[in-house]
Amino acid sequence: MDTFDIAVIGAGPGGYPAAIRAAQLGAKVAIIEKEKLGGTCLNWGCIPTKALIAAAETFEKIKHAEKYGITIKDAAVDYTVMIVNNDKIA
Repeated sequence: MDTFDIAVIGAGPGGYPAAIRAAQLGAKVAIIEKEKLGGTCLNWGCIPTKALIAAAETFEKIKHAEKYGITIKDAAVDYTVMIVNNDKIA
């Protein structure tokens, strides 16, 4: 059985930097995480949400592009494609 100097519970935005720093300082570190490394912010919250917000902002700009002399015909949102892209980011 392996032994560790430190066990970090949770590999979210607090846990994984703590684990990295402890390892940099020479500790043998174990991370205990029931989900994906990176926690909620990286995988389901902040970053994926920002990708959807960016898509919505882009579409909003497209809808008003004519005031800048840009004509875009038949602009539409494909929510399925947005989610697939979002899942690639997450």
